[in-house]
Amino acid sequence: MLYSEKVMDHFRNPRNLGKMEDADGVGEVGNAKCGDIMKIYIKVENDIITDVSFNTFGCGSAIASSSMATEMIKGKPISEALELTNRAVAEALDGLPAHKMHCSVLAEEAVRAAVKDYYDRNGIPYHAKDFCDHNCAQCGE
Repeated sequence: MLYSEKVMDHFRNPRNLGKMEDADGVGEVGNAKCGDIMKIYIKVENDIITDVSFNTFGCGSAIASSSMATEMIKGKPISEALELTNRAVAEALDGLPAHKMHCSVLAEEAVRAAVKDYYDRNGIPYHAKDFCDHNCAQCGE
């Protein structure tokens, strides 16, 4: 079987699906290679993600990864959401096929982008390196 039961469950019955009109932060990421586009919305109160939702245009693995990621950060402090890794998302789904691991990477990136948007909107300072996982001019590493 190509996909785990958890992947199929989150694909067939996605959690936290839909646009959030009054989001405090929105992260949108896309992968031109596969055509998946993922948007994560967060609502934050006292540094806690009180609500989260998503819209994803893409394959079943992308939808399942989005759904699982929202479940994993809901009710958690922002600092914990920033620690979410694609590996943790894939493990929570009982694994993804190797050629679909990029979907869990998109979920991690979308969560980070939503937090960065929240910080930007509220003038909260942060280090660029917290939002960059590679060597680039943006983060200076």
